[in-house]
Amino acid sequence: MGSRKYTVEVRSLNGKNLDLSVRMPSVLKEKEMALRKELGARIVRGKSDVAIHFEADASDARHELNAPVIEQYVASLKVLAERTGQPTDQLLATAVKFPDAMQTSRESFNHESWTGIHALVLEAADKFDAFRDTEGATLHADFSERLTTIEGLEADLDPMLEARLKRVRERIRTNLEETVDRNVIDSTRFEQEVLYYIEKMDVSEERTRLRAHMVYFRDIMNTGHGQGKKLGFVAQEMGREINTLGSKSNDADLQKVVVQMKDELEKIKEQVLNVL
Repeated sequence: MGSRKYTVEVRSLNGKNLDLSVRMPSVLKEKEMALRKELGARIVRGKSDVAIHFEADASDARHELNAPVIEQYVASLKVLAERTGQPTDQLLATAVKFPDAMQTSRESFNHESWTGIHALVLEAADKFDAFRDTEGATLHADFSERLTTIEGLEADLDPMLEARLKRVRERIRTNLEETVDRNVIDSTRFEQEVLYYIEKMDVSEERTRLRAHMVYFRDIMNTGHGQGKKLGFVAQEMGREINTLGSKSNDADLQKVVVQMKDELEKIKEQVLNVL
């Protein structure tokens, strides 16, 4: 763009709301509001900084005599020369050597320059979007992997729950036999006690809802842009079901699995904050 070299930088840190800063040379300030609106619609959120820099070479400048300053120098030199009896025919040649006798003016901003600068800004915004797409693909793969891990852990609960049921039956029978003669144990009452404890510890509904939430999470991931809030909400619901599983487990082996599920979910929640 003429003799000037322009550079555009776009930087952004994650945030819930948009905090956009646009820095540009003073000659471009008239374009700042329109550019801020255009970039804000693309960046959407985060603490973002867009900076336009330019470097100018010598051909970009014109050197001119600073007439008012030179006239003051000449007048002062003339007074001094007359006082000291010195010649006054070379005063101008002397004055132009003094500081500020020459001034430099630069090319003014024009519409053609802005067209090129604007195109450069849009190119930087495109590269910024491409970087976000790459980061999004990485997050998508990470979410999928962690969901698969949670699904596998949830499936591992089946044999553990069956083993827990057997242990509950044995524990209840042992407790009854310690207080009541085995021969007088009412089998119907025994089964009622077992059923009572099974109902209290039953996690089938929580598991069903957890699986449904994971399916919904995957569906949201594969549906367009701007789904960050939805993903965050579904992740919270998943956490609710996993916590209930933990509170109902009452079993060391089940607790270990629940802790692993929580760990994977927490990593998902952390990364969901980076999704638009």
